[in-house]
Amino acid sequence: MLMKKQEAHLGIEWGNFYRTVIALVVPMALQNLINVGVTAADVIMLGAVGENALSGASLAGQVQYIMTLFLFGLTSGATVLTAQYWGKGDIKTIEKILGIAVKAAVFVTALFTVAALVIPELLLQIFTSDPAVISEGVKYLRIVAFTYIMIGVTQAYLYIMRSVERVVVATVVYLLSLICNIIMNSIFIFGFLGLPAMGVRGAALGTLCARILEVVLVAGYARLFNKEIKLRIKYVLHTDKTLFRDFMRYAVPVVVNEVMWGLGTAANTAILGHMGSPAVAANSVAQVARQLATVVSFGLSNAAAVYLGKTIGEKKMEHAKAYAKRFIWLSVIMGLVGGGIVLSASPIAVAMLSLSGTAKGYLRIMFFVISYFVVAQAFNTTMIVGIFRSGGDTRFGLILDVSTMWCCSIFLGFIAAFVLKLSVPIVYIILMSDEIIKIPISAWRYKTYKWLKDVTREGK
Repeated sequence: MLMKKQEAHLGIEWGNFYRTVIALVVPMALQNLINVGVTAADVIMLGAVGENALSGASLAGQVQYIMTLFLFGLTSGATVLTAQYWGKGDIKTIEKILGIAVKAAVFVTALFTVAALVIPELLLQIFTSDPAVISEGVKYLRIVAFTYIMIGVTQAYLYIMRSVERVVVATVVYLLSLICNIIMNSIFIFGFLGLPAMGVRGAALGTLCARILEVVLVAGYARLFNKEIKLRIKYVLHTDKTLFRDFMRYAVPVVVNEVMWGLGTAANTAILGHMGSPAVAANSVAQVARQLATVVSFGLSNAAAVYLGKTIGEKKMEHAKAYAKRFIWLSVIMGLVGGGIVLSASPIAVAMLSLSGTAKGYLRIMFFVISYFVVAQAFNTTMIVGIFRSGGDTRFGLILDVSTMWCCSIFLGFIAAFVLKLSVPIVYIILMSDEIIKIPISAWRYKTYKWLKDVTREGK
């Protein structure tokens, strides 16, 4: 009752709030769905080719996954600043942040490109010891590595655009990229139009074509349509030192957070990867299902970061508190919807894919675990990625994610798999326990309001 009176006193028009949130969430959710669709297209098509091809491409994709976490950390850290400066209307500083983000993205992706081309076998041996799976993964990795720098540039640009409420352009770019990927995948994997069937190499070539298209579309948008916020070469080459310190202050914890979280996910994959090919194949499908079930939730968390960051930049702190509460309730609803979709999709996925009986048994249990996991993940992600980061509270998310994942779920999962020799389903349940542990801790942090800070500088 007290909260409702406070909200009424603030004069908040909730209709406008929901319309703005929907305008942000829908394109962002579509972007997440489309990005997952690229992976799903590979899984579905390679699932028809064979278990080794599916597993190899999936594990090779873990390298790119870790790289994109670096990128997501950089761009999310930049969003902390960009959204608040957007609230202040400071376009020049936003352009400087864009230059810093692009430079950092190129540096990171260049390192991953070299590693994927020079030591692909070593990278894949982290995730599996199966020679047949490694062989297929190397074929995929040596082609897809050429997309990494392209991914870095486009993602840095499009994510900064998202933080200033330019969200539709990324949706269009990624949608056209997905269509291109599906078409080229079909042609190269199965040998349509008179071409030889290339299997896992075909999937990599399809992805390469899609990424080239993304670069062309982003360059066209930046050159022809975006007249307000420009990617200026002078800001890429010459960095504002004061702004760079701010960027590093908020971006580094996010980068470390995302990378450690991603490495944790990769560690989960590696643990299951050493428990046999059926576990790898089932987990490959389960990961796609989890990603599909959380596309709206992740869109909501990103929308929260942008909306709340802008509100804080406008110095409307009480409004930010009221908006944050609504985002929390929306996250729970979206999580429940996602969990229901996973349960409904389980029998369909088991029936469609060419997996062994053992893998199908694992997959049924994994889908059940994911159904409750995504509810907790939706809540925690909205808190950590959306609410806390909007006010520059990036260190707490780092501490919470790393401690619950590495000190709890991964450590206990490793013991369960390799010391106690427990079954794949039990190990999987343990590995997926970290989001449940985080719920009361993230709720406590939210109630302290220590996350609610203006991180901009006057006259920058």
